Amino acid sequence: MWYTQKLMQKLLLTLVALAGLAHAQTWQPLTNQPSFGAGTSLLLTDGTVMVQEGNARVWWKLTPDSTGDYANGTWSKLAPLPSGYSPLYYASAVLPNGQVVVNGGEYNGGSKPVETNLGAIYNPVTNKWKSLAAPSGWSQIGDGQSVVLPDGSYMLGNCCTSKQAILDFSTLKWTITGAGKADANSEEGWTLLPDGTVLTVDVSDEPNTERYDPATGTWSSAGKTPVNLEDFSEMGPAILRPDGTVFATGASGKTAIYTPGTGGAVGVWTSGPDFPVIGGKQVDIADGPGALLPNGDVLVAASPGAYNTPMTFYEFDGVNLNSVPGTPNASRDSSYYGRMLVLPTGQIFFTDGSKDVELFTGPGVPNPAWAPVIATAPATVAPGKTYKISGVGFNGMSQASAYGDDAQSATNYPLVRIAIGGNVYYCRTSGHSSMAVASPATVSTNFEVPSGIPAGGGELVVVANGIASTPVAVTVN
Repeated sequence: MWYTQKLMQKLLLTLVALAGLAHAQTWQPLTNQPSFGAGTSLLLTDGTVMVQEGNARVWWKLTPDSTGDYANGTWSKLAPLPSGYSPLYYASAVLPNGQVVVNGGEYNGGSKPVETNLGAIYNPVTNKWKSLAAPSGWSQIGDGQSVVLPDGSYMLGNCCTSKQAILDFSTLKWTITGAGKADANSEEGWTLLPDGTVLTVDVSDEPNTERYDPATGTWSSAGKTPVNLEDFSEMGPAILRPDGTVFATGASGKTAIYTPGTGGAVGVWTSGPDFPVIGGKQVDIADGPGALLPNGDVLVAASPGAYNTPMTFYEFDGVNLNSVPGTPNASRDSSYYGRMLVLPTGQIFFTDGSKDVELFTGPGVPNPAWAPVIATAPATVAPGKTYKISGVGFNGMSQASAYGDDAQSATNYPLVRIAIGGNVYYCRTSGHSSMAVASPATVSTNFEVPSGIPAGGGELVVVANGIASTPVAVTVN
């Protein structure tokens, strides 16, 4: 009897564990699906999600419900982009001041490629866009790439040349940078590294890779990949993992892993796992999204050849590419349809240009060492007031999501939320003192307490890349 009871207990525990694992690796549709085709998405610093409506000027905002649940969130319409600007495949970023910048577009409201050099900056507080002129002499930006550097400056790539430019926010003027780039920026993505440099895998000069040094404004070799990642003149996402390595995916069906060098060393590339061959067709990522899960794994979307269907999902655990269940539209999607965004809950917000938005919850839990740590925070706050908070790990271990030249939705900036009375309230952050990833340095940011928050005792946390700090007590007067 004892043996039978133990066996039944063990079986029950196994079934519970398997059920939990299955739940952790399934897709959940939004309860309130959008009325529009959802495209590129960005996480605003007040915890809301800003989503473009297809190849259009129109943008929408998803606000989580009172408990912080995005699945039950509600939609509201935002101000449209300036007249004549409806980009598709462009550069984008959330800036340290909480505003959003958009540059270029391979298409501009039509089906004919134009490589526009238009741009705009969005202010979430005023809900207004302001046109942003291109760098001097740039007749094209197109599907350019971008990155927010550790000092908070915004670097933009020209789709069709080897030039880059850095924006001065105070004057909205550009400075040309990036001497020594070995090839054009076309189809390349940028990955911010812990030492502040930026990694790219060359497309026109493969298997060469390069690193940009903000201190000198120049590019230098980062070594050669052991396998060619480029194919069809395309590249997949490359994502920095918490262990300091970069997982780079390719349109060739190959992957590679980069270990950055220290003290000026080039670094080392090794081969990663290949994508599978399914039905006689090589699966790859000839443009497609990837995102860092809170447990340190990388979720990617792939498909066979260039721009073919179906879309398949995989999770890289540091050694293997493990198959993941697909979305409802996967059989009709190609990898380049997809966009991924890491939410404050740790879920992945996935869009594919349709009216079906899905949330993915990955397995496992984050290493506590990856969580933000609050050093100083106010013990008492008041609605509508702004305060400063500081600590380490406020920018997370990575930019967390990537696509490449066609879309950027990095989330390496701190969000602040207060739980009180059973509800969750996000406080708009701005003025981050640093945007460096995986940094041991103390970072500070300002947060504005929402006017509708009730009085009482609660808990405050800082969230970066979906990983929350240990809460600290806070009283709302």
